[in-house]
Amino acid sequence: MTHDVEGASGFAKCRKLADMDKEWGIRAAFNFVPEGEYRVPDILRTSLEQEGFEVGVHDLYHKGSLYRSSRHFVEQAPRINQYLKMWGASGFRSGFMFHNLDWLHGLDMLYDSSSFDTDPFEPQPDGVGTIFPFWVQRNDSKGYIELPYTLPQDSTLFLLFRETTIDLWKKKLDWVASHGGMALAVVHPDYMCFAGRPDSKEYQVDLYEGLLKYVITRYGDTCWFALPREVAAFVAQIKPRLIHDTVAFDGQSDNKCPI
Repeated sequence: MTHDVEGASGFAKCRKLADMDKEWGIRAAFNFVPEGEYRVPDILRTSLEQEGFEVGVHDLYHKGSLYRSSRHFVEQAPRINQYLKMWGASGFRSGFMFHNLDWLHGLDMLYDSSSFDTDPFEPQPDGVGTIFPFWVQRNDSKGYIELPYTLPQDSTLFLLFRETTIDLWKKKLDWVASHGGMALAVVHPDYMCFAGRPDSKEYQVDLYEGLLKYVITRYGDTCWFALPREVAAFVAQIKPRLIHDTVAFDGQSDNKCPI
């Protein structure tokens, strides 16, 4: 589970969201924007880590400009690396899921999670075509792990599609589980309504809680509930490569998505 905290409204809901995750026994990665609408106090990052959560870096400004040009990316990279080091963060995710796996070698990280298996509704819709994490190697022996998200984003389901149930979440989760893949979700506190009626840019938090309940009830005894950095550390020992939309260590090539 990953939570991208885009703006000040989402930042204000982080504590409630973390408490809900804990109630269901879920540990999540909170990805914060270092120089966006809010500032992340050291005490919040420390408390989240102490409670078993992970803190990651979510772009630098979340304006969609990081990949404007290779020169612009190179200029931003040192500042991003400062936050990765200062926060003790292992992972990075770009705003709006923009990605260039080659350029990302300029970041000092264990893993990136700015891609997806398939999501034609993203501004940069090219998916990596796999439900497994994989190794992205530089020309030398160094590299990083790519963790694509494999469940539809909450904003896509409830704000774009105006879904009123979590049926699509459950359908995709069951399919990923049946193939032994990695179920990775992106959920934003910015779009959650914890009290009252949601406005046009929100959805009832009960929908997210329904996903947590379904996950624990159906897969509580059979799945590895891990932080992204734990998955990345494990996969880094194997270094599977992405070859023709399948991961090299996976003998199956049937990765067709049901939705």
